[in-house]
Amino acid sequence: MNTILMMEEVNLFCGDHDPSASKHLTLTEIKLPALQEKFVEHHGGGARVAIEVNVGIEKLECTFKLNGFDPDLLVMFGLNTKMKNIFTAYGVVRDKRTGAATEAKAIIEARLGKAENSALSRGSITEGDYALNEITHYELWHDGNPKVVWDFFENRWEIDGVDENADVNRILRITSSS
Repeated sequence: MNTILMMEEVNLFCGDHDPSASKHLTLTEIKLPALQEKFVEHHGGGARVAIEVNVGIEKLECTFKLNGFDPDLLVMFGLNTKMKNIFTAYGVVRDKRTGAATEAKAIIEARLGKAENSALSRGSITEGDYALNEITHYELWHDGNPKVVWDFFENRWEIDGVDENADVNRILRITSSS
Protein backbone atom coordinates (compact mmCIF):
# COMPACT_ATOMS: atom_id res chain seq x y z
CA MET A 1 0.00 0.00 0.00
CA ASN A 2 1.40 3.41 -0.96
CA THR A 3 1.70 5.93 1.82
CA ILE A 4 3.85 8.78 3.11
CA LEU A 5 5.79 8.46 6.35
CA MET A 6 6.56 11.79 8.04
CA MET A 7 8.82 12.40 11.03
CA GLU A 8 6.77 14.67 13.29
CA GLU A 9 8.48 14.85 16.66
CA VAL A 10 11.95 14.07 17.95
CA ASN A 11 13.82 13.78 21.22
CA LEU A 12 17.51 13.32 21.94
CA PHE A 13 19.13 11.74 24.97
CA CYS A 14 22.76 12.67 25.50
CA GLY A 15 24.13 9.80 27.55
CA ASP A 16 21.96 6.72 27.99
CA HIS A 17 23.13 6.38 31.59
CA ASP A 18 20.83 9.24 32.64
CA PRO A 19 17.11 8.89 31.80
CA SER A 20 16.62 12.58 32.65
CA ALA A 21 19.11 13.69 29.96
CA SER A 22 16.26 14.39 27.54
CA LYS A 23 16.66 17.41 25.25
CA HIS A 24 13.01 17.52 24.08
CA LEU A 25 12.50 21.06 25.42
CA THR A 26 15.55 22.61 23.73
CA LEU A 27 16.16 20.46 20.62
CA THR A 28 15.34 22.45 17.47
CA GLU A 29 17.11 20.42 14.79
CA ILE A 30 18.89 17.10 14.33
CA LYS A 31 20.61 15.68 11.26
CA LEU A 32 21.32 11.97 11.47
CA PRO A 33 24.43 10.59 9.77
CA ALA A 34 24.32 10.59 5.99
CA LEU A 35 24.83 7.20 4.41
CA GLN A 36 27.06 7.97 1.46
CA GLU A 37 29.18 5.54 -0.49
CA LYS A 38 32.78 6.43 -1.25
CA PHE A 39 33.92 6.07 -4.85
CA VAL A 40 37.26 6.34 -6.62
CA GLU A 41 37.79 6.63 -10.33
CA HIS A 42 39.30 3.65 -12.14
CA HIS A 43 40.52 3.94 -15.70
CA GLY A 44 41.95 0.63 -16.83
CA GLY A 45 45.00 0.74 -19.12
CA GLY A 46 43.05 -0.70 -22.04
CA ALA A 47 39.68 0.87 -21.21
CA ARG A 48 38.28 3.74 -23.24
CA VAL A 49 35.98 4.99 -20.46
CA ALA A 50 36.67 5.36 -16.74
CA ILE A 51 34.30 3.99 -14.13
CA GLU A 52 33.66 4.70 -10.48
CA VAL A 53 34.47 1.91 -8.05
CA ASN A 54 32.88 1.68 -4.61
CA VAL A 55 35.58 1.51 -1.93
CA GLY A 56 33.44 1.83 1.18
CA ILE A 57 31.28 4.32 3.01
CA GLU A 58 32.12 7.88 4.01
CA LYS A 59 32.64 8.62 7.72
CA LEU A 60 29.50 9.28 9.73
CA GLU A 61 28.65 12.56 11.47
CA CYS A 62 25.55 13.72 13.33
CA THR A 63 24.70 17.35 14.07
CA PHE A 64 22.03 18.96 16.20
CA LYS A 65 20.95 22.36 17.51
CA LEU A 66 19.66 23.27 20.95
CA ASN A 67 18.13 26.50 22.18
CA GLY A 68 19.66 28.02 25.28
CA PHE A 69 22.80 27.24 27.25
CA ASP A 70 23.43 23.58 28.23
CA PRO A 71 26.23 23.18 30.81
CA ASP A 72 25.43 19.46 31.34
CA LEU A 73 26.08 18.74 27.66
CA LEU A 74 29.28 20.80 27.61
CA VAL A 75 30.99 18.42 30.05
CA MET A 76 30.66 15.71 27.38
CA PHE A 77 32.89 17.72 25.04
CA GLY A 78 35.81 15.67 23.67
CA LEU A 79 38.64 17.32 25.57
CA ASN A 80 37.01 16.50 28.90
CA THR A 81 36.70 12.76 28.40
CA LYS A 82 38.61 10.02 26.63
CA MET A 83 35.52 7.83 26.31
CA LYS A 84 32.75 8.06 23.77
CA ASN A 85 29.16 8.52 24.87
CA ILE A 86 25.88 7.02 23.72
CA PHE A 87 23.43 9.43 22.08
CA THR A 88 19.92 8.16 21.33
CA ALA A 89 17.33 9.97 19.23
CA TYR A 90 13.68 8.92 19.26
CA GLY A 91 11.26 10.09 16.61
CA VAL A 92 7.52 9.83 16.02
CA VAL A 93 6.86 8.70 12.45
CA ARG A 94 3.31 9.27 11.25
CA ASP A 95 1.71 7.28 8.44
CA LYS A 96 -0.22 9.94 6.53
CA ARG A 97 -2.64 7.36 5.07
CA THR A 98 -3.63 5.58 8.28
CA GLY A 99 -2.65 8.13 10.93
CA ALA A 100 -0.71 5.44 12.82
CA ALA A 101 2.38 6.53 14.78
CA THR A 102 5.51 4.38 14.87
CA GLU A 103 8.88 4.80 16.54
CA ALA A 104 12.11 5.69 14.81
CA LYS A 105 15.27 5.32 16.89
CA ALA A 106 18.91 6.14 16.22
CA ILE A 107 21.66 4.97 18.57
CA ILE A 108 25.03 6.62 18.09
CA GLU A 109 28.26 5.94 19.97
CA ALA A 110 30.45 8.98 19.45
CA ARG A 111 32.37 11.88 20.89
CA LEU A 112 30.86 15.32 21.24
CA GLY A 113 33.31 16.99 18.87
CA LYS A 114 31.70 20.42 18.52
CA ALA A 115 29.88 22.67 20.99
CA GLU A 116 29.43 26.18 19.61
CA ASN A 117 27.03 28.75 21.03
CA SER A 118 25.66 31.59 18.96
CA ALA A 119 26.32 35.20 19.87
CA LEU A 120 24.13 36.57 22.63
CA SER A 121 21.77 39.22 21.39
CA ARG A 122 19.34 40.91 23.79
CA GLY A 123 15.77 39.84 23.20
CA SER A 124 16.64 36.57 21.47
CA ILE A 125 17.47 33.00 22.47
CA THR A 126 21.01 31.75 22.07
CA GLU A 127 21.41 28.60 20.04
CA GLY A 128 24.04 25.89 20.34
CA ASP A 129 25.43 23.96 17.37
CA TYR A 130 26.74 20.49 18.23
CA ALA A 131 28.41 17.71 16.26
CA LEU A 132 28.98 14.06 17.09
CA ASN A 133 32.29 12.88 15.65
CA GLU A 134 34.40 9.72 15.83
CA ILE A 135 31.25 7.66 15.43
CA THR A 136 32.14 3.99 15.91
CA HIS A 137 28.64 2.51 16.31
CA TYR A 138 25.38 3.48 14.61
CA GLU A 139 21.93 1.90 14.58
CA LEU A 140 18.82 3.15 12.82
CA TRP A 141 15.55 1.44 13.77
CA HIS A 142 11.98 1.85 12.54
CA ASP A 143 8.91 0.33 14.17
CA GLY A 144 11.03 -2.03 16.30
CA ASN A 145 13.08 -3.30 13.34
CA PRO A 146 16.77 -2.59 12.76
CA LYS A 147 17.21 -0.97 9.33
CA VAL A 148 20.95 -0.14 9.55
CA VAL A 149 23.41 -1.47 12.14
CA TRP A 150 27.10 -0.67 11.85
CA ASP A 151 29.94 -1.26 14.28
CA PHE A 152 33.52 -0.31 13.48
CA PHE A 153 35.20 -2.65 15.96
CA GLU A 154 33.17 -5.71 14.94
CA ASN A 155 33.32 -4.92 11.20
CA ARG A 156 29.54 -5.25 11.30
CA TRP A 157 27.27 -3.89 8.56
CA GLU A 158 23.65 -5.04 8.67
CA ILE A 159 20.92 -3.80 6.36
CA ASP A 160 17.32 -4.70 7.20
CA GLY A 161 18.53 -7.51 9.49
CA VAL A 162 20.90 -9.05 6.93
CA ASP A 163 24.60 -9.12 7.87
CA GLU A 164 26.20 -7.82 4.66
CA ASN A 165 29.70 -8.51 6.06
CA ALA A 166 29.10 -12.10 7.21
CA ASP A 167 31.18 -13.70 4.45
CA VAL A 168 34.04 -11.20 4.82
CA ASN A 169 34.13 -11.61 8.60
CA ARG A 170 34.01 -15.41 8.27
CA ILE A 171 36.93 -15.41 5.80
CA LEU A 172 38.96 -12.97 7.90
CA ARG A 173 38.09 -14.77 11.18
CA ILE A 174 36.56 -11.62 12.67
CA THR A 175 34.10 -12.45 15.43
CA SER A 176 31.31 -10.17 16.54
CA SER A 177 29.10 -10.13 19.59
CA SER A 178 25.89 -10.06 17.52
